[in-house]
Amino acid sequence: MSRFPRLAGAVAAALLAVAAPAALAGCAPASAPAAAVVEPTGDVFVHDPAYVHGGAESYIYSTGNGGLGDGNIQIRRAGTDGVWEYLGEVWEAKPAWLSERIPGVQNLWAPELYEHDGTWYLYYSASTFGSNVSLIALATNTALDPDDPEYEWVDRGEVIASEGTDFNAIDPGIVEDADGTPWLSFGSFSSGLKIVQLEWPTGLRADGEEPTAIADRGLVENAIEAPFILPHDGAFYLFASRGFCCKGVDSTYEIIVGRSSSVTGPYLDADGGALTEDGGTVVLSADGDRIGPGGQSVSGGVLAFHWYDGAADGMFRLGLLPLLWEDGWPRAEWPRPAA
Repeated sequence: MSRFPRLAGAVAAALLAVAAPAALAGCAPASAPAAAVVEPTGDVFVHDPAYVHGGAESYIYSTGNGGLGDGNIQIRRAGTDGVWEYLGEVWEAKPAWLSERIPGVQNLWAPELYEHDGTWYLYYSASTFGSNVSLIALATNTALDPDDPEYEWVDRGEVIASEGTDFNAIDPGIVEDADGTPWLSFGSFSSGLKIVQLEWPTGLRADGEEPTAIADRGLVENAIEAPFILPHDGAFYLFASRGFCCKGVDSTYEIIVGRSSSVTGPYLDADGGALTEDGGTVVLSADGDRIGPGGQSVSGGVLAFHWYDGAADGMFRLGLLPLLWEDGWPRAEWPRPAA
């Protein structure tokens, strides 16, 4: 499993020491051209960013810290200057039922934000590190900004759980097919990545629907997780994080992608390899001190992810890069120093 239930040692201390820069999460038009990207500054200590690109303001909702705000999903916001400000957490206390369903849960992980018909749907994971006892839950709101008078996250309960299955129910991602039907992609290690049909307006699992496999490495340590499906130019692109995260400078995450004409797959890489057979075309990988990029989302043509800073003892940071397209395939490039 990739997600951390609490931050340890220097990471926790650094996070708690930061007073407050903000972020924004969500989803923007899938095929929008890449927005201008400003190097993120301010409170950039973000893990698993759910990014929503806006005009004057953008948001990121991200994995919580078990020692801060009862471990609830964190909220940040930035203006066009790229300075992120911490706005707090979704709730002051986690819904009580989560602790009953997931004993020992410390913090909530890897959120996804999706807007449908004027409602924001916030999906998030509840688990404990290294465990397959996990679930994905849902909350809804009409606003992302805590300063909005209509802002209130309403608990909508459980969407899917791993109990009695061979999959791990974390890392939610939402996509609509050509008919407007919503789908939930999810998964981490175990039997790989899955997809299951949801329904509007509840945003919950459609009656009788069972998950379908969309990616699997077929290895004993099946290190693939964090699916995010992006519709683009009539196709669906499955982004995933391959390798190990949450190990600081020893993290091996990289972002890969596969493409399909159907939301449920099969997803193939640029060489024709199936993602259900350990395929995947690399979108972004480590480069020098920029280690282990992953936990990705896409909004407004911008790829959001976290990475580990080798020059800062492996502290995690927010990454934002324009998503580039060439011959029908996406990629991202780390910025280079000016000559």
